Amino acid sequence: MSYSEQALTALQNNDLDSYQKNLTLAKEHDDSELLFSLAEEIYALGFADDALQLYRQLLAKYPTEDQLRTYIADILITQDETDAALDYLHQIQPDSEFYLNSLLGQADLYQTQGLTVVSEQKLKEALQLAPDEPVVKFALAELYFSEGKYAEAIPLYLALIKEGNLSLSNVNLVERIGVAYANVGNFENAIGYLEQIEPGAMSPDVQFETGFTYFQLGDFKKAIEQLEQLRAVDPQYSSLYLYLGQALEADQQPEAALRTYQEGLGIDEYNVSLYLHAASLAAKQGQPEQSLEYLQKAHQTNPDQLAVVTQLAAAYLRSNQNQAVVDLLTPYQADHETDAQLEWDLALANSRLDHLDEAIHQYQAAYPSFQDDPDFLKEYILCLREAGQVQATLPLLQRYVKLAPNDDEMIYMLEDLEDQF
Repeated sequence: MSYSEQALTALQNNDLDSYQKNLTLAKEHDDSELLFSLAEEIYALGFADDALQLYRQLLAKYPTEDQLRTYIADILITQDETDAALDYLHQIQPDSEFYLNSLLGQADLYQTQGLTVVSEQKLKEALQLAPDEPVVKFALAELYFSEGKYAEAIPLYLALIKEGNLSLSNVNLVERIGVAYANVGNFENAIGYLEQIEPGAMSPDVQFETGFTYFQLGDFKKAIEQLEQLRAVDPQYSSLYLYLGQALEADQQPEAALRTYQEGLGIDEYNVSLYLHAASLAAKQGQPEQSLEYLQKAHQTNPDQLAVVTQLAAAYLRSNQNQAVVDLLTPYQADHETDAQLEWDLALANSRLDHLDEAIHQYQAAYPSFQDDPDFLKEYILCLREAGQVQATLPLLQRYVKLAPNDDEMIYMLEDLEDQF
């Protein structure tokens, strides 16, 4: 029995002293073939450091054997010695039969270091070198997928599937291409692939993408079915609640939709979109106080989001809380770029509070955006008249009557004003 064989036998018997003794003797006396086999065996058993020493000893004896460099690099990678691993891989030249292995190893290392551009370059070079190699296409597709470059990943996945590769490295390629199609907005193709996956084989992410895709296609019943199944399996999957709620709304189930938004906020209390949808639905169901509460919480969560500020201001105006509008919008307008709708809201609130000079200033600021809106013009006209600026209303009245020719009250006001001036 060779020293290598005796070392393995000792290891299998958990006799580490004998193992170390025979390992030392093997290094000194056994031939290279035995040492190579021993390195493979002990590495598989978890003795990476000893295997590394053997591979390095063999490489010193056979410096042109690039396969040994790939094995050494693999071990160094598991030990987080990435720079050392790269050094060995860089030693493999383009004319080597293991150059493709080197490129794949380098690409993987660079990706783990966040150097995805370099990783992509290595994989593209590998693809040029071996255009028919599935592993190379798969590696590049996975890189693109992980980076959100779904349009670039799709043709690679498609080529692999056409070649008969439905799964590689325990990754379902049908699942991958379905999710990729969904993320580029090609929902028809996406659902064609996603429907091929057995429900029990779907990960939560894929089940969400399937429900989301049905939602985008307007098939709300199937969207509800998928997303409710996901909720049952993984209620902490916070992204599902927004689309499930919207699907329930579209399916004329407002009470269930509102409950869904509320459940979602229990999982993710900082989700502004859930607050906004819950507020809108509560208002439609005749619950203005609850709607306002959701909007206030949304504003507390993100006071700088324009959609939140706009809807909260509108809710305050509907409930005639005009000072609340002023308190909300005055600091917001000071800190952000002026928004015409908010100028109009602030103008109306100040007008109701008899802060007419401020209101007129804000109506003037909003006028370029709303000069063709009859409701805006009428408010502006009445505010000017209240402030005693009757003559200034003439061009506004003339414009308003053209837009609302059936408003007799305003027509009489215009005729009276034209007689005066």
